[in-house]
Amino acid sequence: MIDSAGFSLSDEQQALYDAIETTREHIFVTGRAGTGKSTLLNHLSWNTSKQLVICAPTGVAALNVGGQTIHSLFRLPIGVIADHEIEQTADVRKLLNTIETLVIDEVSMVNADLLDAIDRALRQARQRPFEAFGGVQVVLFGDPYQLAPVPGDADERAYFTDQYRSMWFFDAKVWNDADLRIYELSVIHRQHEEEFKDMLNAVRHGVVTAEIAQRLNETGARPAPTDGAITLATRNDTVNSINARSLAALPGRTLTARASITGDFGGRAFPADDALELKVGARVMFLRNDADQRWVNGSVGTVTRITSTVFVEIDGTEHEVQPAVWEKFKYSYSPVTKELKRDIVAEFQQFPLRLAWAVTIHKSQGKTYDRAIVDLGQRSFAPGQTYVALSRITELDGLYLSRDLRPSDIIVDDDVRRFMEKAQAIPAIRA
Repeated sequence: MIDSAGFSLSDEQQALYDAIETTREHIFVTGRAGTGKSTLLNHLSWNTSKQLVICAPTGVAALNVGGQTIHSLFRLPIGVIADHEIEQTADVRKLLNTIETLVIDEVSMVNADLLDAIDRALRQARQRPFEAFGGVQVVLFGDPYQLAPVPGDADERAYFTDQYRSMWFFDAKVWNDADLRIYELSVIHRQHEEEFKDMLNAVRHGVVTAEIAQRLNETGARPAPTDGAITLATRNDTVNSINARSLAALPGRTLTARASITGDFGGRAFPADDALELKVGARVMFLRNDADQRWVNGSVGTVTRITSTVFVEIDGTEHEVQPAVWEKFKYSYSPVTKELKRDIVAEFQQFPLRLAWAVTIHKSQGKTYDRAIVDLGQRSFAPGQTYVALSRITELDGLYLSRDLRPSDIIVDDDVRRFMEKAQAIPAIRA
């Protein structure tokens, strides 16, 4: 089946869509990198017959899925909410009463306290104090092996230690009252070599053998290409330095494209640079899929001309790139139609480009590259970070390493391992 955005679902994606659409079960959609979680979510957004609301833990994540941040949607305070009273206006109560299905994207970044606050807010607004999520179907998307919740200050960490088994969403107390069905998408669309898929799976689960490490390191030890390969680095300062140095080395004048921002974008959680500096010859990465399928989110090219628009060459073909508009949405309840409305409250217009000699591993999330230089710096410092970096690349021959991988680079969170191993034991309906 092909949706309105031109995406075709695989058999397992279609089966999972049907499970979401035809049941009221709480569902966690997970799967290795490149299995099409985002494609499925996009299809669900376009095609569902349910009163569906999409939210995400960060502003950029919410923009990417055409949703609203969790805190904005539920009007929740920032920080640990614990047992504090949740204040709700009449409008918020009406809105929350209209939801049939709540989708939370990038749920691995949502901590247990926030998920419990969502549960409390829905029970309170819908006046169903003894029903998990107030009777709303909750569908979660994410991969705990890739992104983790961000720990707060010492007091917040102490609170979680005292109140929860872990910070992770799957240890929220609401799951004592609700069953969570776990569906793991298994068909990888990004990589096609079985050997590389097996290696990535080993990195994901932290079971890298000496043979796998040797194969990755031997492949990655080749001299890095001087053209076309993006560097994926752990640190912002490394990325900024590589991009600034590479741009400065090009001849000619730097031109700056300034974003047009209307409405309240709330802080600086912009989906692209508000001041984009470019030169002819600059290597750039696309930040959006093209409606005419000339490029996809993550495509890398070279700037060839700059006029009122930007011309970028990709694989020998020059394309004219127009500014794109990102819309910030806010859900509301319409008393006239008695349905949910999704209103545009702000717009951000900018060329959908970013300098692409380098990008942080975190910002490479969801992107696909034919080849990349993985720079883990002194060490990989976050669980899943090495897996995210390696799994962006489509084939083993596209991997270049700034240094050999070490056992300490392969970090898997013990709580994630516990949850996902338990999940494998559950006789869940498989997509």
